[in-house]
Amino acid sequence: MTGDEHHISPYRDDGTTPGTPTWIWSVVVNGDVYVRAYHGTASRWHRAAMKRGAGRVRAGGLDLDVSFTPVEGEINERIDQAYSDKYADSPYLPPMLSERTRAVTVRVDPR
Repeated sequence: MTGDEHHISPYRDDGTTPGTPTWIWSVVVNGDVYVRAYHGTASRWHRAAMKRGAGRVRAGGLDLDVSFTPVEGEINERIDQAYSDKYADSPYLPPMLSERTRAVTVRVDPR
């Protein structure tokens, strides 16, 4: 689950139907995959992911069932660095390092 093109789809209320796919940046730190919601808590996919805790991710041509776990603490420093390294040339990088997006950092694990 380390390709550059990720689409995240938290499950709908029925717990089995994936929602509308949302393109998202991802980074890997210590073998774990992390994502952040560009719009912070206003992000629809993030609210759904936190409510349901699971969904699907399309990455590298694969559809994977995943779980979503919110993260906080020191790991965010390493996640910031991974975003900075991977997306250094993007004008969208600064918002992905903001307190707004750090507050909605999610680890994505295969189920």
